[in-house]
Amino acid sequence: MAMADLRTDVLTQNRRMALDALCRRIVPAAYAAHAMSVDLPAAVEARLASSDADLRGQVASLLTVFDHPIAGLVFSLRPRRFSRLDPQSQDAWLRAWESSRVPQRRTIFQAFRRLILSTYYAMPAAHPGIGFLGPFHLRTPAVAWEGVLSGEPSDAEPVARGLIEARAHASPVAAQPSHAAPPPGVTQGHEIDRDVALCAEVCVIGTGAGGAVVAARLAEAGYDVIVLEEGGYWSGTDFTEEESEMVPRLYADRGMRATDDLGVNLLQGRCVGGGTTLNWMLMLRPPERVLDDWAREHGTVGMTAADLAPVLDLIEAESHARVVPDDAHAPGNRTLLDGALKLGWSARAGRINAHGCVRAGFCHIGCRYGAKRGTLTTFVPRALAAGARLYSDVRVERLELRERGGTAPGKRVVAAVIDRSTAAVRHTFTVDAPIVVLAGGAVGTPAILQRSGFGGGGVGRFLRLHPTSAVVGVYDRQMYPAAGVPQSALSDEFLGSDDGYGAWIECSGFLPGLASVAVPGFGDEHRHVMQQFPRLGVLIVLTRDGADRARSDGEVRADRRGRVRIHYRVAERTARTLHEGLVAAARLHLAAGAVEALTLHNTAVRVRSERDTDAVLRAPRGSNQLSMFSAHVNGTCRLGTDPRTSGCTPDGERHGVPGLYIADGSILPTAPGVNPQETIMALATIIARRIADRHPLGRAGVQPKSTPAARAV
Repeated sequence: MAMADLRTDVLTQNRRMALDALCRRIVPAAYAAHAMSVDLPAAVEARLASSDADLRGQVASLLTVFDHPIAGLVFSLRPRRFSRLDPQSQDAWLRAWESSRVPQRRTIFQAFRRLILSTYYAMPAAHPGIGFLGPFHLRTPAVAWEGVLSGEPSDAEPVARGLIEARAHASPVAAQPSHAAPPPGVTQGHEIDRDVALCAEVCVIGTGAGGAVVAARLAEAGYDVIVLEEGGYWSGTDFTEEESEMVPRLYADRGMRATDDLGVNLLQGRCVGGGTTLNWMLMLRPPERVLDDWAREHGTVGMTAADLAPVLDLIEAESHARVVPDDAHAPGNRTLLDGALKLGWSARAGRINAHGCVRAGFCHIGCRYGAKRGTLTTFVPRALAAGARLYSDVRVERLELRERGGTAPGKRVVAAVIDRSTAAVRHTFTVDAPIVVLAGGAVGTPAILQRSGFGGGGVGRFLRLHPTSAVVGVYDRQMYPAAGVPQSALSDEFLGSDDGYGAWIECSGFLPGLASVAVPGFGDEHRHVMQQFPRLGVLIVLTRDGADRARSDGEVRADRRGRVRIHYRVAERTARTLHEGLVAAARLHLAAGAVEALTLHNTAVRVRSERDTDAVLRAPRGSNQLSMFSAHVNGTCRLGTDPRTSGCTPDGERHGVPGLYIADGSILPTAPGVNPQETIMALATIIARRIADRHPLGRAGVQPKSTPAARAV
C-alpha cells in the first residue's frame, strides 16, 4: 500500500520520522524486502486519523516527548533524538523504557508497541509470514476443528452438522445473502435530520446484554420504545473477518480502549449488540454465594439463586445456550480438558449461545454466519418486531429533567450523530421520554450520568474488571488457534473455595492482531514467537477482583470537557492470585504436551518443567510489566440501598431521579467471578419487569398504544 494512499495530516514531519523509527525497530519484518508494499507508518497514521481528536493529540504529544533531545539526554547522557540513533542504540533505548522502574516510561513504550503491532499484524499483507490462513469465508476448511461437523443436525447442540460430502464442497457463506439495508425500524445516523425531536414512552440507551433485553421486553409489553446505540448496525456479510476493518468498526475507542496507564486493555463493543456481538459466547450462571453476598451486603431483593433460576432458564432458552459437544472442541479447549484430566483438576465443557455454529473462529469480530445468538440476532429483532425504533451511530451526550405531571418527571435525552469514518459529531437531536434506561456499559453509563449532573455517590466508583492474562503454549503439533469455537471449556479448580476470590481458566480466540499485542517484546524476538502461530495454544486466566469489597480499585470519570478517564489499580491480592493462575495454566499446557509455556510478562517467563514455575511467582507485577486485558467491565453504578456507595436502588432506579433506570454490567454489586453476559441479561429482565410494575401503561405519563399489550414482560 503506497504512502500516498494513506497519508493524512495527523502528524508533523518530525513526528512521522519518530513514528517511522519506532516502526522499524518494533516490527522490522515490515521493512524486509518482501514486505516493502506495506507502509506501516502510513497505516498507523491512517488509523489515528479515524480516531477521536483526544487520542490523536495524545499520540502526537507522546511522539514529541519520546523523540525529544531531552529524552535522549536522560537515556544516553547526550541530547540525541531517538529517530537519529543507530538501530542498536534504538533497541537498547526501547528495552530500557520497556523495563523502566518509572511507570510512565513503561506506559509510553506500551502505547507505541501496541499501536504499531496491532496495526501491522491485522493487515492481510502480514499474514502469510506467520501462517495465518485468513478469512474463513474465502476458503474451504483447512483443519479438522473448523467448518460443519459430520452427523445429523440437532437442536440440542450449538454447532452445525451435515453430510461430509456436502460440507466438503459447500462454501460456508454460500447461503448468506449480501447485506442490504438494515431492517425496518432501524435508522442509521446519516439518516437522522438535524435538530429532530423524537418522543417515546421509554428511551433505552444501549443494545448490549442489558439494553436490548429491556427494550424487547418493554416493547413486547406494549410500551413505545426508542433505542439509541453509539455504534453502527452491522450484520451478515458486513462482518468481513478482517481484523484491520472490523476492530476499529466494532470496538470502543476503535479497539484502543484501556485504563489511563494502559495497564489493562479493555475489550468493549461499540455496535448494535454491544459485547454480545463480539464475545466468545460462553454462558455461565452467577455463583450462588455471589448472589447471597448481594442480598446480604447490598440489599438486593428477588435476586437469590432460587429467584434467578427460572429467569436464567428463560435467558438460556431465548439465547439457545447449549453445551458444546465433545467432538467440537478446538485444540486449545481440548488442551484445557485433557490437561485438567491428567492433573485431576475440575474442568468441563461450557454452554455457548449459538445455533448452527460453523466453527469459523472469528467470533470476536462478528459472526458472518448468523449463528451467534447475541442480542443482534435475538432481542434486537424482537424489539423491532414489537414496534421499537432503533437509532444507530448516535452518542448520548447528556440527560435533562423536564417538569411534567405524574410520578416520573419528563426527561430529555440529548444525542449526537457520529460520523462513522471520522468519529466527528455531525449534529444533535433529542428524545423526550418519561422513562429512560441507561445501558451504555460500565464506562458509558457513569460518564453520561456525570455529564448530566446525576453523578456523585457510587457513580463511577467500584470498577470491576476480572483482570485477565494468558499463557501461550508452544506445541510440536498443529494447534492453529484462529479456528474453531474459541471458548468451549473452562476450569474452576482455583476459583476459591473460601470466598470465591480466585481465578479460573478458559481458552480464547487468537487472531493475529490480538495475538501480537499479547505476545511480549518487540523486534526479532517478538517476530520469532509470531512465526510459530500455527503451533500456539492459548489459555487465559481470569481473576475475580474486589476482594476488599469496601475499597474501590478503579473508577470512571468524565472530565469538564466530557472526556472519559478510566483509572484502575490491580490490588496486590488480585495480582498474586493472577500469577498463581498463570502457574496453573502453564501446568495445564505441559500436561497436555506443550514443549514450553510462555507468560506475557515484558520478559516472558519460559516454563518447560515444574521447577520453572517459581519464576512465574517471582515475576514483576506492576503496571505494564505483564500484558493484561479484560472483556468483563462491570461495576461503577452498582445496585444498593446506600446512595453513598451505590449508583442505583435494588430496583435499578438511579438514587434521587425517579424514572431513570440502569440495566447493564455497571449495576453488578461485585465482580461475579464468571463471564457476566447471562447475569446481566437476567438482571435486565428483572428490571424490565419492575419498570412495568411501577410505570403501568396509562399512568405516570405513560400512555398505552392503540392496541393493548399482547404479552407480559
